[in-house]
Amino acid sequence: MKIQELKLQAMETRKTLLKMIYNAKTGHTGGSLSSADIMTALFFDILNIDAKNPEWDGRDRFILSKGHCIEGYLAVLAEKGFIEKEELRTFSQYESRLIGHPNNKIPGIEMNTGALGHGLSIGVGMALGLKKDHKSNKVYVLMGDGEQEEGSIWEAAMAGANYHLDNLIGIVDRNHLQISGKTEDVMNLEPLASRWSAFGWSVREIDGNDMEEIIRVFHEIPFEKGKPSLVLANTIKGKGVSEMENIARWHHGVPDEKLFISAMNQFDTTLKELAHASI
Repeated sequence: MKIQELKLQAMETRKTLLKMIYNAKTGHTGGSLSSADIMTALFFDILNIDAKNPEWDGRDRFILSKGHCIEGYLAVLAEKGFIEKEELRTFSQYESRLIGHPNNKIPGIEMNTGALGHGLSIGVGMALGLKKDHKSNKVYVLMGDGEQEEGSIWEAAMAGANYHLDNLIGIVDRNHLQISGKTEDVMNLEPLASRWSAFGWSVREIDGNDMEEIIRVFHEIPFEKGKPSLVLANTIKGKGVSEMENIARWHHGVPDEKLFISAMNQFDTTLKELAHASI
């Protein structure tokens, strides 16, 4: 996809995920919105995947380590054809397979995740296995910034560098907020880029809501031969909905009818502006 098409798709991703949350009356809104540009870039431009053959041996692997932000994941899977769009209506409903965290019974989902801190360890194992099999597949792991407080993240970071896994890409959705407030008030993470570098990773810091930057940096992977890559993506929690942006309580929350209509109107306005700019 071209950059403008990806920007349009990212707004459609936001519309879809918020509809899911509104209809289900549950969901993790802020982080799903902050990471929507990253998810769109990965699934519509970067990942080597095939919806008609989800278990294709040559596919890249994607792990949503911050598994609570499942809504954006399901939105892109449906748009790519891994699941039917109509099934999104069942999200978090009784007997639905579309639950509040990734479920690997769904085509396109590699691993069940949600207990924070596990995704990168799984990614290390996948990447190491692919290396040993002399395969060129890449493994992408999207983490939250609150998740960086988990000790298992840093154990996995050491292992990834130790085994020279340049087929492993970590992405941190750095929106600076977690369920209990600002990340720096809960547990000081800075200097986060330097910490990852010290653990042996090659780091690039970007605006994670700027599609041009996202695509440019992803196409530079691996950043260094013999080192895993880390994309530190600075984002805005609740991105795209002015009433939600940079507000911690939207980590988990459901808009009422008035806010839902306002959000949809904001998305539609942005879509019109993007469409006009592409003419």
